[in-house]
Amino acid sequence: MSVIDLGVYGFWKRLADTTLDTARLAEDLGFGALWVGGSPPGDLEAVETLIAATERIPVVTGIVNMWRFDPGTVAAAFHRVERRLPGRLIVGLGIGHPEATKEYASPYRTMVEYLDRVTSAGVPNDRLLLAALGPRALRLAAERTVGAHPYTTTTRHTVMAREIMGPDALLAPTPKVVLEVDPVRARMVARESIDRYLRLLNYRNSLLREGWSESDLADGGSDVLTDALVFHGTPATIVSSLRGHLDAGASHVCIQVIGDDPLAGYRHLAGHLFG
Repeated sequence: MSVIDLGVYGFWKRLADTTLDTARLAEDLGFGALWVGGSPPGDLEAVETLIAATERIPVVTGIVNMWRFDPGTVAAAFHRVERRLPGRLIVGLGIGHPEATKEYASPYRTMVEYLDRVTSAGVPNDRLLLAALGPRALRLAAERTVGAHPYTTTTRHTVMAREIMGPDALLAPTPKVVLEVDPVRARMVARESIDRYLRLLNYRNSLLREGWSESDLADGGSDVLTDALVFHGTPATIVSSLRGHLDAGASHVCIQVIGDDPLAGYRHLAGHLFG
């Protein structure tokens, strides 16, 4: 488990959409960590700015793409941030997807070698996190970093991941949520968000390993799969669904609110999560 306390629930937002006010809101609402997605740059300058604008909330990158940024650059950036703002940063790393990276090859070996280089440059294991879906990557995350940050997974994956990783590693899945009580409208928003992921090989394979069928993945996702990936309903109903990941073995849940007004959604949820 990380020496940095991430709390139980995190606030997930793409870096491009995360203003200083957004970071302050996440902290003020009581979230334990701010997760910045969308492949943050490896120089960590934007992440450093968010940390400096807040008082206590840790920031986790979800994730820095190994193909795009040299490990030496990432390690030097980590040390720069740590000197200025100690104890506030965990660097999440990942290899992305073959559809998006022409250099994509030998993913497992690439992760091992990248971690070798980053840690040899002095970045502690417990300040690194790995985007992991399959068994080998999950084991690597547990052995070489603080833990795993799975994306586009259901509680089925959380159960499997905890069994593979053992009881101590950080396991931080990222369910999407829509604050919408009409299931038809909620699934429409949900499918717009998950459609591209259901067409990416890594995510497809992961969901098939969970036990979903090809028909579940077809046509934007079956209702059952969509509801398992994207929680919807009232804030109380959504909080109950989020707790399902904790019951399945997650140690921290990164919440990604989607829809017309995500920040309002975070405000509504916070009252039920922390009230």
